[in-house]
Amino acid sequence: MNDTLKLADDLSLTRMGYGAIQLAGPMAWGPPKDRDKAVAVLREIVELGITHIDTSDYYGPHTVNELIRDTLHPYPEGLHIVTKVGARRGPDKSWPAATSREELISAVHDNLGHLGLDSLDLVNLRITDTTAAADVVEPFRVMAELREQGLIKHLGLSNVSIEQVEAAREIAPVVSVQNFFNLAVRKDDALVDLCAEEGIAFVPFWPLGGFRPLQSDALQEVADELGHTPLQVAQAWLLRRSPTMLLIPGTSSVEHLRENVASADITLPAEAVEKLNSVGSTEARMPWEH
Repeated sequence: MNDTLKLADDLSLTRMGYGAIQLAGPMAWGPPKDRDKAVAVLREIVELGITHIDTSDYYGPHTVNELIRDTLHPYPEGLHIVTKVGARRGPDKSWPAATSREELISAVHDNLGHLGLDSLDLVNLRITDTTAAADVVEPFRVMAELREQGLIKHLGLSNVSIEQVEAAREIAPVVSVQNFFNLAVRKDDALVDLCAEEGIAFVPFWPLGGFRPLQSDALQEVADELGHTPLQVAQAWLLRRSPTMLLIPGTSSVEHLRENVASADITLPAEAVEKLNSVGSTEARMPWEH
């Protein structure tokens, strides 16, 4: 796990990270089905040298952050907990937007408390159901204020358009963008390239397709030829796609976690990349609200 991306003097993240959403119960609701297995995954993350854990206080809600704190606090030096705000959980397990000033301030304090931290290394502001630049301005100003107060060290965005990224950068530095992107769904190709040009991390959520794993004859053929699983090859393709691509595949299995990490060592021949490039679509199909 020596392949890292330095986003700031105090923020270097392994390109293969971990997304903690699957540590909650079904539909990211409630505690893990097997707490001991969830704890084992978190401990293995540290053993493997992963320095990037992606989470949110609305996973559970609260239960995932509390599990991370109970298992890993005091956090090892160099481990960065990245969280997100801008949504909340409804009693029907929905993910409504929560981007008012009061909601954002409350969410940041909830993340701090449940993670046992005085300051959050990186917080992504999630935007829901809009691509208009104007809609990111006021929420991101609130986030910038919290950064100035020292409650947040670095800021990112999630579920956003290029126009929203540019509008946010007029307010404060943006070090990461987290959008729905994978081998099959590539409507954000231009945004991936922009992030690479500007040194901004692009972090695809659902890098393996979500709850319906990626399926493609071309992907299966390449995997068979190289002797790896299709999902390992899909992750290797993402890492090759951009030098600022960071992955956060989620799993509740130690074995699967190790398989994901092994993806970072796969070298894709040019002919394999050409075949995989043919899989993609510019149409976004959300498998489940993030």
